[in-house]
Amino acid sequence: MSAEDTGESPQGAPLGPGALILVVGPSGAGKDTLIDIARARFAGDGRVVFARRLVTRPPGAGEAHGTLSEAEFEAGRAAGHFPLWWRAHGLAYALGPEVAEQVRSGGAVVANGSRATLEEARRRFARLQVVLVTAPPEVRAARLAARGREDAADIGARLMRQPELALAPDLVIDNVGTPQEAGARLADFIAAAL
Repeated sequence: MSAEDTGESPQGAPLGPGALILVVGPSGAGKDTLIDIARARFAGDGRVVFARRLVTRPPGAGEAHGTLSEAEFEAGRAAGHFPLWWRAHGLAYALGPEVAEQVRSGGAVVANGSRATLEEARRRFARLQVVLVTAPPEVRAARLAARGREDAADIGARLMRQPELALAPDLVIDNVGTPQEAGARLADFIAAAL
């Protein structure tokens, strides 16, 4: 496997000197909402890029994401185009090459990530910061139902998943107040990372 395949620099060192800020947490915790609020605060600030995840899911309600077919995902992964990728919920997810470019230039990238990929992200990025967004199960259930992407059985299965974090988070946001309050906490954390 080449350095490009692993997302590392040609010398084998993790990507840097910039930071990757991964926002993780269970489905329905409100990660995308908080990221959108923080994105508005940093509009026009070239030091921060908000990654648009690539997902093998058609465009639709909810998260704004780039789409790609399973074949496109596999080709991009094999060619080393994705500095970080994972599979979850029957789909493939990736962060695009612009993430590596921003980190190499010394900037920060904020991305909605997966708890299952934290150890790999730690290997690939010199400055990884983890923000865990949580919410009580009943709040998450209502948010998942409002998305309209899953039936009750799928929502129940998502609520049952409780994967452990491989790394201690740098910030925990219990997203039960107003989205603006929690989004401001995320934005303040990003500002402090710059």
